[in-house]
Amino acid sequence: MNKKTKEELQALVDQATSGDKKALETLVAQVQDMVFSLSLRMLGTFADAEDAAQDILLKMITHLSSFRGDSAFTTWVFCIAVNHLKNYKKHMFAHYPLSFEFYGDDIQNANIQDVPDLTQNVDKELLAEELKMSCTNVMLQCLDVESRCIFILGTMFKLDSRIAGEILKMTPEAYRKRLSRVRRKMADFLGQYCGEYGEGRCKCKDRVNYAIQSHRLNPRNLDYKNASELSAETIMDVKHAMEDIDDLSQDFSFCKPYQSPERTKHLIREFLNSTQLSIIQHS
Repeated sequence: MNKKTKEELQALVDQATSGDKKALETLVAQVQDMVFSLSLRMLGTFADAEDAAQDILLKMITHLSSFRGDSAFTTWVFCIAVNHLKNYKKHMFAHYPLSFEFYGDDIQNANIQDVPDLTQNVDKELLAEELKMSCTNVMLQCLDVESRCIFILGTMFKLDSRIAGEILKMTPEAYRKRLSRVRRKMADFLGQYCGEYGEGRCKCKDRVNYAIQSHRLNPRNLDYKNASELSAETIMDVKHAMEDIDDLSQDFSFCKPYQSPERTKHLIREFLNSTQLSIIQHS
């Protein structure tokens, strides 16, 4: 998707609110991967992220007439997405919350040696890579919801403190301080426990069977392997001049943005083709 200027986006919004379906499709395509990636990092699993991303995109579509251009269109969408995700209670980790203490104890004390081979003839290196991506994403669930949001906006999307502060309704100074603290907390945990990104004892290849037994990994459903990463050019559509807050931003290479799954795009296309949309646009 080619990057649109502020003027082009405003023109698309005007056309879409006037009933131009093609303009609306272009707007949705412009932000759907951003919305999915934010949902995935906030909620921890692909299934929950898909459901939430659909909700957010539908909310964006049905509230499009309220966009006044006071901020950038992507900032407006971020606000909708963040408000939705901070209050989202249907995802798995809302019912089974995590903490760094629990995660660390599991790494230190789980009995992984006596678990049988459960790989179902799937390559173990492939499963270890899947587990690494899943584990580091789930680790974000150990943060409280606002800290998680701060970390994701600052580390994956690299928003500057003025825009991030606008989205989160805090001053740029408060945002920078919070981002620095939460990055340090994440880096300290990785350094202590993770053998992939730090000096810890935990190695993904050693925990594959334990993860399968614990239903944290499914050899027949490798979401991260099957997902397509967003290009650097695409993520620049929502990236602004990030200040040098700390020296930790490169420590979190696992926090990658992904394209929306095709089934999510299909459901949105179905909605755009529905008579329900015309009713909403003319209500």
